[in-house]
Amino acid sequence: MLRVMTERTVSGPGGRALRVREFGDPAGVPVLAHHGTPGCGAVYERWREDAERRGIRLIGYDRAGYGGSDRDPGRSVADVAADVEAICDQLGLDRILTHGRSGGGPHALACAALLPDRVVAAATLCSIGPYDADDLDFLAGMGEDNVTELGAAVEGEETLAPLLEEITAAIIGADPDEMAGELESLLSPPDLAVMNGGVARELLDSLREGVGATRAGWIDDDLAFVRPWGFDLASIRVPVQLWQGHQDLMVPPAHGEWLAAHIPGVDAHLSPDDGHLSIEQSRIGDVHAWLQERY
Repeated sequence: MLRVMTERTVSGPGGRALRVREFGDPAGVPVLAHHGTPGCGAVYERWREDAERRGIRLIGYDRAGYGGSDRDPGRSVADVAADVEAICDQLGLDRILTHGRSGGGPHALACAALLPDRVVAAATLCSIGPYDADDLDFLAGMGEDNVTELGAAVEGEETLAPLLEEITAAIIGADPDEMAGELESLLSPPDLAVMNGGVARELLDSLREGVGATRAGWIDDDLAFVRPWGFDLASIRVPVQLWQGHQDLMVPPAHGEWLAAHIPGVDAHLSPDDGHLSIEQSRIGDVHAWLQERY
């Protein structure tokens, strides 16, 4: 299990509870991490170790509806900015860095766009792109499981919710050695290697904690992804770094390429050797180093 430095619950907008965890150096440069979909604020062991080596104060939190955080029904991607601002206020942080992986990517970008006086720089790892973009074929190249899931989200919560109940039962009841089989349609060779290298246990723990009791956060994430995000990428004025793998079957490379073409001044890295999970594992040091240089 991941070692938690500190854990607390803070008050979000409307009095909603938000569970926050901190790793690394409590006096270090603050980096707030947006977890993937589904998930929770318990960051990867490799991320925690990298933060400790670099003297980073790595802050994870459960997005609304996940784990220990109350649901915010009908939330948009943009609504995360108010939650992050509340977290920063209660932790006494005037300036932060932020990164988001996978489904956390749009949320990191929302903070970059909407909190420019607080967010100094942002980064994304294999971020999903916007569903309503005219020049992005959103589902093309995704593994079958994600096509089914996000297609259900387009239909609405009545279609999506029972599907996620089925998926959750199958995944969180699995043994770590069975995880690769449950996610077969989403794992390219680099990702399969990472899963078999020990990440399966971390993913399973994160899923059980994030959606074991309720699927609300997962539902609300998926619905938010297929609706307008609520902010304009072109308005981003802080530095942004982007990482995307060409072998990604969860979030296909077209998403990263689209974001790279639409985020002003982005430092984009499109890796031919990486998938989805492999980017998250192998590039976190690059991301942390780049962010620290801009603090």
